[in-house]
Amino acid sequence: MPTLNPSIYLDYAATTPVAPEVTEVMLPYLQGELSRGNASSIHQLGRTARAAIDTAREQVAELIGADYADIYFTGSGTESDNLAIIGTLLASASNRKHIVTTTIEHHAVLHSAHFLQTLGYEVTLVPVDSFGCVSPEDIRAAITPQTALVSVMHANNEIGTLQEVSEIARIAHEGGAKFHTDAVQTAGLLPLNVEAIGCDLLTLCAHKFYGPKGAGALYIRQGTKVSPILHGGAQEREKRAGTENVPALVGFGKAVQLLNQYRESDFERISRLRDHMISQLQARIEGLHLNGHPALRLPNNVHISVEGVEGATLLMNLDRKGIAASSGAACSSGSIEPSHVLKAIGLPDTLNAGGIRFTLGRPTTQEEVDTAVEVFAEIVQKIRARKG
Repeated sequence: MPTLNPSIYLDYAATTPVAPEVTEVMLPYLQGELSRGNASSIHQLGRTARAAIDTAREQVAELIGADYADIYFTGSGTESDNLAIIGTLLASASNRKHIVTTTIEHHAVLHSAHFLQTLGYEVTLVPVDSFGCVSPEDIRAAITPQTALVSVMHANNEIGTLQEVSEIARIAHEGGAKFHTDAVQTAGLLPLNVEAIGCDLLTLCAHKFYGPKGAGALYIRQGTKVSPILHGGAQEREKRAGTENVPALVGFGKAVQLLNQYRESDFERISRLRDHMISQLQARIEGLHLNGHPALRLPNNVHISVEGVEGATLLMNLDRKGIAASSGAACSSGSIEPSHVLKAIGLPDTLNAGGIRFTLGRPTTQEEVDTAVEVFAEIVQKIRARKG
């Protein structure tokens, strides 16, 4: 096992650590008798595996105020988004071959939409304002009689901006379209209710709230037609072929249970830490810009840009100091590709390249936040000094 230096982890939007209680309930399905159970088998071990999945399905349904039968398990949030976007369009009527989404969606949505374009479907990308907010009226203007689906994420995974999803859902339905929202980032931090939102499809992912990787879910409202994108067996009521990952789904269910216990206190404490971190960064660093909406944002999200300093350089220096964060830019083959989200909100290239995302979690302490701010400010100062 590799040895890691002691670190301050501030990348909870990327993934959260698996809670000990989650690991504990998963272990019996990873070793021993229960690990033999395939949920499609009719013998006792198979029926036990099936019962465990059914329990997890009930737990996830309860989290979002849904019916047990409307929850379909997948292997990730990305797969759930793909199933929602591609599956809905493939199942749509012949006169509805159009999807409306925004310029700042997760790549799982945008790339699915672009794939549909190669099959002859039409896609409209609605722009956002400088805070990353999409106007419901702009969504209304983009909907046509051919629109089958509107997809707008509940909160942006980079800059944390929250959207008016319930109003957008209402507008989509007025236009005869279905509405999908990616709630991967919000499920662990904010109350979710599919009836209050009015969505027809909603994406969840366990590893964003202290569950295991490899477990996603898609809520599909009864009566919403979705074609499978994986073909094979009859698992997930023929919506998603493939042997179920029983240990991960059991862990998914347990993580949901823990949310019910911790989410309210997490929200209050993490929101205070977020605001404290933002104020301390603004006080310590000149030329610092907060990206995303100042108030309508995820309680754990601190996304900033620093004038004159590249995000990749900041990240590498933070990592050397044992602080894990992420950048608004993706590094590929030694070059930096500007963030599509930061470009969409109109950030100039100089600030786009300096984008850094700190995201806080249940284990984060004020001491960690204060240390991270101190180290980050020193790094910025040294980089600027070297540049003269």
